This record gives sequence, structure tokens and C-alpha cells, in this order.
Amino acid sequence: MTTDLSRLVRPQSVAVVGASSDFRKVSGRPIKHLIDKGYQGRIFPINPKAERIGDIPALASIADLPEGVDLAIVVLPADAVAGAIRALGRRKVAAAVVFASGFGEVGPEGAAMEAELAGVARSAGVRLLGPNCLGLFNAFERMIGTFSQYVDGEVPAGPVAFVSQSGAFGTAISALARARDLGLGYFVNTGNEADITFVDAMGEVLADERIRVGAGYIEGLKDGPGLVRLAEKAMDLGKPLVLTKVGRTGAGAKAAASHTGSLAGEDIVFDGVLSQNGVLRARNEEHMLDLVEILANCALPAGGGVGIATQSGGAGVLMADRAEELGLTVAELSDATRAKIAATIPGFGATGNPVDVTGQFVADPAVLSDSVVHMLADPAVDVGIVWLQLMGGHVDTLVSIFEDIKARVEKPFVVAWVAAPEAALRALRARGIAVLRGAEPAVDAVAGLVRFAAARRQHMDDKHDVPSGAPGHSRLTQDGIVPTVMATELLQSAGVSIVPARAARSVEEAVAAAAELGYPVAMKVESPDILHKTEIGGVRLGLADEAGVRRAFGELDAAARHHRPDARLDGVVLQPMRTGAVEAVIGLKNDPVFGTVVMLGLGGIFIEVLKDVVFARCPVTPSQANAMIGGLKGAAMFGAVRGRAPVDTKALAEMVVAVSRFGAEYDGAISELDLNPVMLSASGAAAVDVVLIGEGASATNLARSA
Repeated sequence: MTTDLSRLVRPQSVAVVGASSDFRKVSGRPIKHLIDKGYQGRIFPINPKAERIGDIPALASIADLPEGVDLAIVVLPADAVAGAIRALGRRKVAAAVVFASGFGEVGPEGAAMEAELAGVARSAGVRLLGPNCLGLFNAFERMIGTFSQYVDGEVPAGPVAFVSQSGAFGTAISALARARDLGLGYFVNTGNEADITFVDAMGEVLADERIRVGAGYIEGLKDGPGLVRLAEKAMDLGKPLVLTKVGRTGAGAKAAASHTGSLAGEDIVFDGVLSQNGVLRARNEEHMLDLVEILANCALPAGGGVGIATQSGGAGVLMADRAEELGLTVAELSDATRAKIAATIPGFGATGNPVDVTGQFVADPAVLSDSVVHMLADPAVDVGIVWLQLMGGHVDTLVSIFEDIKARVEKPFVVAWVAAPEAALRALRARGIAVLRGAEPAVDAVAGLVRFAAARRQHMDDKHDVPSGAPGHSRLTQDGIVPTVMATELLQSAGVSIVPARAARSVEEAVAAAAELGYPVAMKVESPDILHKTEIGGVRLGLADEAGVRRAFGELDAAARHHRPDARLDGVVLQPMRTGAVEAVIGLKNDPVFGTVVMLGLGGIFIEVLKDVVFARCPVTPSQANAMIGGLKGAAMFGAVRGRAPVDTKALAEMVVAVSRFGAEYDGAISELDLNPVMLSASGAAAVDVVLIGEGASATNLARSA
């Protein structure tokens, strides 16, 4: 099967299998729209009962097709589709779109039909879009391979490629995009994805030089590593990806034995991997289109300093608040900039940031244009927002003002125009000026622009900092729960900072181990059936001498036998005591979509209560590890607090990188890893407890151990 999908999205010839001369029917609509929208390629309607479809001669069967047609649109019932794909393969047709439903979405019988169809397509060498999909269109070449209601109207070409797993919702988003004058160069609905996936389709259309932004709607992701590769490709091209994915509240991992496993729900991992790779996640369809509009029309800012100009002081405060909530900086304008603005606006305006230009600009347009130009020229400002409302009687004046501003500045800016007249929206968008519907949507979109710009810079820097080592190169010698000492030594050999551990099966061995490690020591029960040792009283800390070790050994043995009489006991593990100012947790989890992911969070009891964690796909670069640290809601805990020195976040980042490389090396071999707590101080970071579970661990054993 070819991986080249160019003949699917840019076909020079299209066959319609099952074409109807009734253009009101689903089977007639593709022919109608190919003709009406001006497709210049060859069209081959196939219908054994018709001589012509419209003005085009019809073929009686697929066997009558010339060899090597690029694309076939199959408009047949589900039970006839597989036979049609076989016949198309014999005519060396490159790709097919299947509209029919009745496959995997209807139950086991349909799923079996879909699996058969996928096998037929592979054998025939035909790339398959669908089944159960609306198809696609390419507005540049006027190729309409869909029955979607969207194509009943104008199909303006533009710099946005939109791929959706949902047909109906995808159509609705497309209609909203058209209402905003956002031209979709491509629309692809992947349906059941028996062959061509969301990642496949987006990768193909995003590569078109006419496309500047990719937008997508996802309900379920089959190819996590593929999405990561797509994101890397998009970053290399400098093209933003904006995705809306439903299922934020999906259930977390089943039979998870560690904190990492129990917190690794599908959505939080998806969020972390997207953030790691510079993909913007939109909350809903309106937020998606806000992001698409600003990304399609604005240059990338050099930083996160925001300048705000308004005709309303209240709107300015609202936007300033929202900007700070999103981590943007409301820039402090220099005295020189404020002096220039003061010379421009009325005396009752405000020269700080936000700048209140008042409504005086209606009588004197230079009030607004000069103020915004001065604001954007300030070194602390990277991107601007201009807020106004109504102004129905001044559309031409305002359009001229914004056109003048755009010609005079190099930094990006967006217009937030509340209740804007339609004529104003159309005129500004025609001039490549992003205009959004209100204060908060504008700030949210600017935040996305700033995040993508930062991610793009980080990506280009990280291209020369790719972690070494072959993913999945190593295997664990033991499945299931790995003994503490073995796990510690594995991690130490991988460069992970973890305190040493010694195993002891008798009191005398424990005394000898404590002497070797040096007092004071910690002692813990060692059992593959007892992972959460503190819950059974299976930990003793700060043992200062031999007598304490002897006493603790007996107490731990008794506690384990009392609380877990069925547990397999392997003695105890001893470690030197280590304390820290803050506790963190670092872990690994074998995610079913993305493979091995690394987790970072606040440790100790905080992980149980706050669940403040972030995830990324292994391995991570140092800059990505620092971004993970900054992404924690409780990141302020790592700084100076009440006179306490800040902890060594550089050591923490190095540890996250080392754990992630360990995860990449053992990709597919590790079910879960938990380092909790990781003790952080001003002078370093070190893990003092480890739970490592090989992929062979059974759900039953994990449930018994939890």
C-alpha cells in the first residue's frame, strides 16, 4: 500500500461508483458539485442503467474504467462495497471514498464487515477513506468528493486544512469557518478509519504549500506516535496544528498499581503530549476557529508581552486580568512610549497599559492609529489587542485605520470588535486582519499565538538536542513487580538520582546493610504483594543505631504478617535517610495510545489530594522537562517560600530527562514506574522510594498488590 495520498486529495480523475442522475440524492450530489464547482479533471460516472449522468457519458461497470483513475467515490450499500473495491483494484484505482454506513459503528457484525473491507483494500492496493464518512473536498482544484450540505454554498479556498473524524460536526465547524471568511483549502472526514486515519489525512493536506494552519476534530486517536510525528512535521514546516478532542472526562487506567498509573487517564496524557509537541488544544469549535483565524493572519510574536488599546477602560481591565490568568505579560510601557501616546490621545484618556484611547478617534482617526503604532513600537510589547464595540456608522473609517496600522507595524495585532457590523468583518478579514468577537476570545487567541511561537522556537532549538538511544532497545529480565534493589540499580545505571538500597532477609543481614550504608537509615518491608507499604505500617524511618534496626526488623515482619497474611515476604530493604524541602513524584506509564510516557507532579500526600501532574511522551529534552515543571499548578512550591531557599529545579529537570530516557529505552517493557517521593532541596534531587512493574504483570497481581 502506498503512503502517498496525493491522488486522494488532488486527483486528476474521479470515478463515481453508483452515480445517480437525480442530483438530489446522495449518489447524485458528488457529480452535481464536481460539475457546478468547476472541477477540471476527468469525471467517470458509473451506472449500468444510465447512458448519461448530466452531460457526462456513463460507464456500465467499474471494468469499463480506464486504468489508473486517481479517485473513486463509492456510493453503494455496505454489502456491495467490498466487491467494488476489488474491482477498483483491478483497474489500478489509487484511492476510494466510501460513504456507506453499517460497518464498525453498528456492532460486531458490522465490525467484521469493516475488517474484511480493510483487508480487501490492502490486497487491492486501494487506499480507503471511510467507511461511514462524508468524504472530502479540495477547494483549490474544485474537487468535491462529498455529499455534505456545506458544499451547497460557496466553497472558498483558503489557507486552512480541516480534518474531522465526525461528519456532521465537521460540517457544522466548516460552516462556521465560512461565516468567518476562513477559507478551507481542504476538508477531510475520516469516518471509521478502516484504513486512512486522521493522522494520515492531516499529514497529506498540511504539506500543501498553500496551507498555513491545520485544524482537526478528534473523537478517538488510534496512532499516538503518528500524531507526534505529524506535530514534528508541522513544527518543521512552521504550520500550527489546532485540535479539538472530546472525551476530557474519560476513565483512567484500570488495575493501576502506582500513582502514575492511576492518574494516567487518556485525556491528561493527550493534553501533555500535545503541549510537549506544540499542538494547540481548543476547548470547543468557536475557540478552535478563534485560534485558526489569528494563526492564519498574524506573524509569530517574539515573546509574551501584550499591549492593549481600548475605547473602554472596563474592557481593558477585563482583558488584562484574562491575560495574566493565561500566563501572558501585560507589558509595562516605557516613559517614552507613554509620552508619545499622551501627545496623541485626549487628556481624559489613559496612557498606561491598557491604553484607553476614548471615542475621540471617530473624529480624528490618528488618535487610534498613532496610539496603537506607538504601543506596538514599545520594546516590552510583542503582540497587540485593539478593543472596540458597535461603530456601525464608521465602518469605512475604522477599516482604513486598521489598514494603516497594519502597514506601519511589523508586530502582530488582533482586533476585538464587539457586535461588529458584517461589512467591517468582511473588509478586515479580506485585508488579512484577524478580528474576534470579544475581549476574552481575543486574549485566549493571543495566548495560543504566543504559545505556538514559543513552542516553535523551542522546537528549532531542540532539533540539535535529540536524546540518544534506540526506543524499546532493552527488556526487563523480570516481569511483574521488580525487586527494589534491582529497580534501584537499573535506574542508577540510567543516570537517575536515587538513594542506594540494600536487601536483607535476616536481622543480621539488616544490621550489616545499615552499617555499610551509614546511619541513620530507613527500613521497609519488601514484598511483591505490598506496594503501598505505609498503609500497613511497613516503613520505619530515622533508625539511628543497631538496636533500632533489630527492633524495626521484627516490627515490620509482624506488621506485614498481620495485615497481609497472604503476602510473599522477601525480608526488608534499607536505605540511607534523605530529606528535602519539597517532595515531587516522577513516573512512567505504558500508555495504550502514545507508548511510554513520563509523569511529573508534587509528591508525598499532595499527589493523593491535589493530583497536580503533567505528562509527556518519552524521551523529553531538557527544555521540555523545564516546561513540565512550569506547567504544574503548584510550581511556586519550588521557589523561595517563607525564607526557604528555592529547590534545585535544574537537578529535577535532569532527573525527569533521565527517567524519560530510561522509559524510552524500555518502551513496551515497563507497565508502570513510580518514584515517590523525590526529595528536592537547594542542593539536588533524589528519589527515596521506587515501584517498578514490568509489562508482564497481570491485572490480578496488580489488584492484589494495590
